[in-house]
Amino acid sequence: MAYPGYGGYGGPMQGMPNQGMPQQGMPMGGPMGPMGGPPQGGYPQYGGGGYQQTYGAPPPANDPMYGYFTAIAGQDGEVDAEELQRCLTQTGISGSYSPFSMETCRIMIAMLDRDMTGKMGFAEFKELFTALNGWKQNFMMFDQDRSGTVEPHEMSQAISSMGYRVGPQTLNAIIKRYSKAGRIYFDDYVACAVKLRALTENFRRRDAMQQGAVNFPYDDFILCTMSI
Repeated sequence: MAYPGYGGYGGPMQGMPNQGMPQQGMPMGGPMGPMGGPPQGGYPQYGGGGYQQTYGAPPPANDPMYGYFTAIAGQDGEVDAEELQRCLTQTGISGSYSPFSMETCRIMIAMLDRDMTGKMGFAEFKELFTALNGWKQNFMMFDQDRSGTVEPHEMSQAISSMGYRVGPQTLNAIIKRYSKAGRIYFDDYVACAVKLRALTENFRRRDAMQQGAVNFPYDDFILCTMSI
């Protein structure tokens, strides 16, 4: 059966052209990377069309992202939330929008922190960057005046465009949670997209039959929700 509610995790909206990842010498706030739309009737793979480096493999010598990352990362080759915030600011991924807040950077790390270290390695950073490019594409489709905000009904459309199928009550709760003075800013939009992806993946792993329902022990539920 087709599984309802599982989105494309930042895939571009229909009609939005896929563009290449930033090349050497190109500002990081420029063209967006390809993400691929949500597949029909199944679970999406993270960052479809994105970075394919395996964990632990040396990064390409000409990778422009590696310079940004290594300039910030500690001796362990990983970054924490504060370092990630500085690194993303230097890459210019937010473009003309405000830099990401510390809280958004924390949940970015939590989304990909599969070993629960509270930090992010370079391969995870590349995976995040691919997702951010897709989310930025979606946001810019609605923010046509480049004010850095979208309206609540546009936020609902953006969530649907990423493949998430949730009810009106849930959409209303999401919009209330992430809007300020009736508008959703880019940082809050990304925070919402990160949490949707992370919580959906936590749920998906526990829904072995893909039925859209699972039984959560209380402690497991708290772990899934409070760690994001």
